[in-house]
Amino acid sequence: MPFAAPELISPRSPRVLAARRLAKRNFRGKEQLFLAEGPQAVREAAVHRAHGPATLVELFATVEAAERYADIIGEARNAGARVHLADETVIADISTTVTPQGIVGVCRFLDTPFEDILEARPRLVAVLAHVRDPGNAGTVLRCADAAGAEAVVLTDASVDLYNPKAVRASVGSLFHLPVAVGVPVERAVQGLKDTGVRILAADGAGDDDLDDELDKGTMGGPTAWVFGNEAWGLPEETRALADAVVRVPIHGKAESLNLATAAAVCLYASARAQRASGGCRSVTDS
Repeated sequence: MPFAAPELISPRSPRVLAARRLAKRNFRGKEQLFLAEGPQAVREAAVHRAHGPATLVELFATVEAAERYADIIGEARNAGARVHLADETVIADISTTVTPQGIVGVCRFLDTPFEDILEARPRLVAVLAHVRDPGNAGTVLRCADAAGAEAVVLTDASVDLYNPKAVRASVGSLFHLPVAVGVPVERAVQGLKDTGVRILAADGAGDDDLDDELDKGTMGGPTAWVFGNEAWGLPEETRALADAVVRVPIHGKAESLNLATAAAVCLYASARAQRASGGCRSVTDS
């Protein structure tokens, strides 16, 4: 059944202005709301529940997008979200992308208290200690989700989880696993250690080699990987908190790996070790 003509045609509509302000961190913090753009993120938001209430509270879509993603519109309405059919210029005004996909959701904050993560006694955790680029933060979160991590922690020295670029880069993974935000790195490390989690700091200049750690069979237990800044890695005081500082070996001529790639290698190495019976080969073996 075709959808009606758009009801929102002016970028100066109060609803549109309120949504557009969520591109700025101070407004996100004040309203405890953020934007999720594109069908994948909005679909995940529509079926997600954060601490009780539905995560998706409002949805803007062009008529074309509403017809194409009728299932998402239905899920949004089932979640009790307000659904607005909007002109393409309105969607472009709300969107933070160069080529909007015609559908944008307004979502409640969904971060999890750090204490709840500790109580769940996770076996694999990614700690973003000094990650400043939102695209990298979202991509590492996606890698953690794919590798089967049970939680992600963003310290108070890392980027805002709800930055639109971070949300987009997570490609829906933001809605899949618990994420704690604003945790001081010392508290994050000590809290995880107190629950029996081994802390591994990922650093290109680490004393320990990831291949060696795997071959020694030391990575089968609960593990938290600490990832640092894209440009300068981890500061010495953070490295000192870890049980081991581990480098991903470079077997070819590449100078280094970017943050997201290194995070994927480390997290999958732990996932494999934890699932293995009787040991495992190095993930970097050819």
